[in-house]
Amino acid sequence: MKSEIKRKTKETDIAAALDVSGGEVSVATGVGFFDHMLTALAVHAGWGLTLSCQGDLQVDAHHTVEDCGIVLGRALKEALGSKSGIARFGNAGIPMDEALAKAHLDVSGRPFLVWHAAFSQETVGGFDICLCEEFFRALAFNAEVTLHLELCYGGNAHHEAEALFKAAAHAFRRALAPREGLLSTKGVL
Repeated sequence: MKSEIKRKTKETDIAAALDVSGGEVSVATGVGFFDHMLTALAVHAGWGLTLSCQGDLQVDAHHTVEDCGIVLGRALKEALGSKSGIARFGNAGIPMDEALAKAHLDVSGRPFLVWHAAFSQETVGGFDICLCEEFFRALAFNAEVTLHLELCYGGNAHHEAEALFKAAAHAFRRALAPREGLLSTKGVL
């Protein structure tokens, strides 16, 4: 369950190699806090991930963050193929000190994002925290998963964002756990 995706636009140049069975993690986007979040996502999901991005950071981090979500989502979709042999559904609640986040997902082939998160601060280390939603939307729609994310409470935006990324990671870990056959009454996803 591996894939490699490259995507080059006038705004970003991204290469990603994903192994949902595990492996080393190396992320370099030029956006420190985002690298930290992507690393947490991969490590906690149990994925091997190598991702590099050259983006138009002289503008801001928006294109870099969104396009990394597009590429990672496409890599995940490709790695999962027919989606046979996975649990399909996953959920997790993750506390990070004072913050609590929950994630619920369905690897269904039906892309959707439900986002309920009001952060305590607007930036973390120069990173516009609102870009977390852009990343998860791009990831969900390109991976073709239904993803519900909720920040229940918190007081520090770093902890709040990290709880969301780790909750999504653990939900993915559960959804991609091995099982027999394809979990669908239709016989196809």
